[in-house]
Amino acid sequence: MNDLDQYYKVLGLLPGASSEEITEAYKDLAFIWHPDRIPKDNTRLHHKAEEKIKEINLAREKLRSIQPRGQNQNNVQHKNTQHRHTQHQEAQPQNTQYKNTQYQNTQYQNTQYRNTQYQNNQPPPTNPKEPRYSSQSSPGKSPGNYAGNYAGNYSTNPSGPYSDTSRYKSPPPPPPQPSQPYRQAAPQSPDLSGSNFKGASLKEKDFSGRNLSNANLSQADLSDTFLHNINLTGANLHKANLFRANLLGACLINANLTETNLIGADLSGADLSGADLTGAKIGYGDRVMVKLTGARLSGTILPDGTVHS
Repeated sequence: MNDLDQYYKVLGLLPGASSEEITEAYKDLAFIWHPDRIPKDNTRLHHKAEEKIKEINLAREKLRSIQPRGQNQNNVQHKNTQHRHTQHQEAQPQNTQYKNTQYQNTQYQNTQYRNTQYQNNQPPPTNPKEPRYSSQSSPGKSPGNYAGNYAGNYSTNPSGPYSDTSRYKSPPPPPPQPSQPYRQAAPQSPDLSGSNFKGASLKEKDFSGRNLSNANLSQADLSDTFLHNINLTGANLHKANLFRANLLGACLINANLTETNLIGADLSGADLSGADLTGAKIGYGDRVMVKLTGARLSGTILPDGTVHS
């Protein structure tokens, strides 16, 4: 038996297994033989688990190194094509909205400019309204001779109010503004708060860092799902399958985890304050198989119905 056959045998596979089969077999064996799941007081079994996990890791690395490169390159190329197609679809509505905004702004500026030209092109008044004079306010002048006095005063006065016609000229049009290049904003992860994923198959998906507060995930399959630092505040996870899910640093404040399968889940550093775990599956018999290192359990309702103080 050569070395490759030995590696296949370690993972319980037949020679020539695909990369997907290798990954699946590795996950199953790593879950069974992980040293953290072995009681520390059993030194012999704990040492055996450490040796076994090294052997499993070596077998996976060796078998992955001999996988055809063409298959991996095709998978990468397919993912890149999908990513570019998604970016193109997201950019279309943004570009259309930008063009519409430019068109509206241009129309508004042109309307303002035409109104300004119209007002500036109006001729000055040629027959101003005669003010009313009384004998008390303007002695020596009467309404009868005001027109003559007005004409005499301003016809020979070069500095009269209508001698300077330069201010009635149309102002030059504003210089054209240089067009600014449009910069497309970087795509952001969509907010999934309040989304309905009831009964959805989300196995091995990656929702790390996403906002799923108040989302409905009841009866959803979240096994082997990556949920690092996810926000699940007030989310409904009733009867959801979180087998081997990675919830490192997740926020599960006031979440509904009743009858949820949490076997093999990693909740290290997670905040479970006020969460309801009534009837949740956390292990077999007296053996707890959920990792809760550094988790916050203030006010958490435990599977047996007691409240953690």
